[in-house]
Amino acid sequence: MKLVECPRDAMQGLHEFIPTETKVAYINQLLKVGFDTIDFGSFVSSKAIPQLSDTTKVLEKLDLSNSNTKLLSIVGNERGTEEALQHEEISYIGFPFSISEEFLKRNINSNIKDSLKRLETIANLVNQKNKKLVVYISMAFGNPYDEDWSPYIVAHWVERLIERFDIDVLSLSDTIGSSNKESISYLFSKVIPEFPNVEIGAHLHTTPSTWLEKVEAAYENCCRRFDGALMGFGGCPMAKDELTGNMPTENMISYFSSKNIDLGLNQDALKESMRMANEIFTKYR
Repeated sequence: MKLVECPRDAMQGLHEFIPTETKVAYINQLLKVGFDTIDFGSFVSSKAIPQLSDTTKVLEKLDLSNSNTKLLSIVGNERGTEEALQHEEISYIGFPFSISEEFLKRNINSNIKDSLKRLETIANLVNQKNKKLVVYISMAFGNPYDEDWSPYIVAHWVERLIERFDIDVLSLSDTIGSSNKESISYLFSKVIPEFPNVEIGAHLHTTPSTWLEKVEAAYENCCRRFDGALMGFGGCPMAKDELTGNMPTENMISYFSSKNIDLGLNQDALKESMRMANEIFTKYR
């Protein structure tokens, strides 16, 4: 079982800038917990996401000496990839692909055709540096733009991307919290058995009342990589329900504990991380 903690996703939508030292202290605390991976920052335009403009400065001050946790950074284009690849500390390079033309236009100023070209270049750069490529299929469970969507369309794109590119991890992203147990069950039950050499992950957004059925549907259909953010902070501003946020990491931990799955986490470090998360995201929300 792999838990990916996503402070990057929790922070990026906040308008008030979180001081670099505060980010460093928080992520250094998360590194003590024992998560498999931390999605810590993004090498994208500072105009697009001002909150993450200090990603390099944050990275320089992280203490990785006593942690086995791997670092993941998001990139939006070739230049961001080249910048991320300069840092040996980063293990995973994440790229937000989408089957929604409108989302790509708004998120990374692209379209599906151009994103495929970008992804090809990014995949080559990542492979040359022996890093691992994580591709997110944003809007994998629907979109707010009235564009065509069905689980069959998503499954088609999963197959197309995996066959065309050397992808290590492909994460199905519930960008606006529109997934349900039926759509989650269908997609994971279809794509995981078909592509056993690719790690298929879940990046699910949720309301407080639907998190359990979403995690359970993914887990029962063999998903073993889950993204989350402590206390559910962050998420997508495009979600129709203001209660929709990131999947709360502590809820997933509780669920997996009920299944007698030992995640190997430091509970004291986790408790302190939750305290810090509440303090930071209450102050800068």
